[in-house]
Amino acid sequence: MLSKHAKLECITIASVGLMVSGAFFLMHMWYLLVLTVPATLALLAFFRDPERRTPTQRGVMVAPADGRISSIHELEHFEPLGGPAVCVRIFLSVFDVHINYSPYHVAVESITHTPGAHLNALKPESAEGNENTLLVLMHPNRRYKMAAVRQVAGMFARTIVCHVQEDQVLQRGQRIGLIKLGSTVELYIPHDMVPRLQVQLNQRVTGGLTVIAQITPKEGAAIIARPEDDSPSASHTASPEDE
Repeated sequence: MLSKHAKLECITIASVGLMVSGAFFLMHMWYLLVLTVPATLALLAFFRDPERRTPTQRGVMVAPADGRISSIHELEHFEPLGGPAVCVRIFLSVFDVHINYSPYHVAVESITHTPGAHLNALKPESAEGNENTLLVLMHPNRRYKMAAVRQVAGMFARTIVCHVQEDQVLQRGQRIGLIKLGSTVELYIPHDMVPRLQVQLNQRVTGGLTVIAQITPKEGAAIIARPEDDSPSASHTASPEDE
């Protein structure tokens, strides 16, 4: 299955590939035809969107993207989460699935797009200075911050797609967007969640499937109350994580 958020790219690739292949076929240029068809299929594969069976165990936070863990580091203070956090950085190559996933059952508190450079994603400084979109995620009922996911563009991956909205409730493993042609996705987990990491540096992970951490929210974690929380219309899909 191909991502519905890359329809234009898929139609363009398929159309050009079909026309070029047809021309080579009519000209009996079989050696070029043999190269064109696999190349077209490989380009379409960049936008594949496979179905996955997300873990249902209580308290597990899953990978927000496919790829290789390029960094695991602590931050004394990560402003969007209001305190110390651990960051798990995932590098996506052109061969990885480019879909991004929600790491947990959460509500979207905020979405912030920041313009920036388009450095090679293999360079560590690219994660800090490149164009990115940051999603801050909170508990759907109690409204304390549970995580943040940052989609980071690269040298060739210049299009970030985020197709969720603020206040939207997401299930663990739900698709939240994609970065076209790879790059970097970061998962930030605040120390309030008492994260026990289940992965290590250079490990390959699968988005929506690989468990990144076991979490246990601390008693008395900061709760962000909002006036509309008490209104009859404030509701969300029930989940075991709300208990």
